[in-house]
Amino acid sequence: MKLIIAASLIISNLFFAQIKVPDDYKKIPDILDTTDYLYPFIIPSKEYAYWRVLSNITDPDKAVIYESQMPGPMTINEPFPEKGFFQKCIGEGCFSYILACKKERSVYFSTEQQLRDFIGTIDNLPEALLIAKTYGYSIDTKNRFTGSYKIEDKYVSIYGLKSKDCPVTKESFLIKINRKTGKLEAKTNGIYDKSDECITQ
Repeated sequence: MKLIIAASLIISNLFFAQIKVPDDYKKIPDILDTTDYLYPFIIPSKEYAYWRVLSNITDPDKAVIYESQMPGPMTINEPFPEKGFFQKCIGEGCFSYILACKKERSVYFSTEQQLRDFIGTIDNLPEALLIAKTYGYSIDTKNRFTGSYKIEDKYVSIYGLKSKDCPVTKESFLIKINRKTGKLEAKTNGIYDKSDECITQ
């Protein structure tokens, strides 16, 4: 057992040494590691009178994750959709969706593709992180190879990760997102963490 642990540590250290993150990549701020903190930075592709990001919680006071500035109080008098984006479990409080008001009509955005459409052009890093998340990528700001970024005129590039629960596996990726189209390209840097354990939801 000790030999296996030692071997794992040696392999991990070799991996860390192999990935070189260019100097012009900056560290992603720790606070952006939490998805709910990304929504306030969204600049929608179209104009809406107001909009809200909600969780599928039946209590309307607890359901609101974020709401844009709006002219008056907005009541949730419509049932939430049966599914939404970033589904993490089954039941209440397990996914998110957007309810927007356009020309006095309610519009739902409840899939990953619809969230991408709602965001449209990539204006900032939080929007790019949300786009990456809709494709299953996330970040870990503890490491430069899973938590660094660079913003250019045409692209936002991110060193992020993709993980699996069974067996527990973490893989580093260089993600490149076209700021105009939202198109994402990703190149693997290799698996840096793996175990025989399984995490069940």
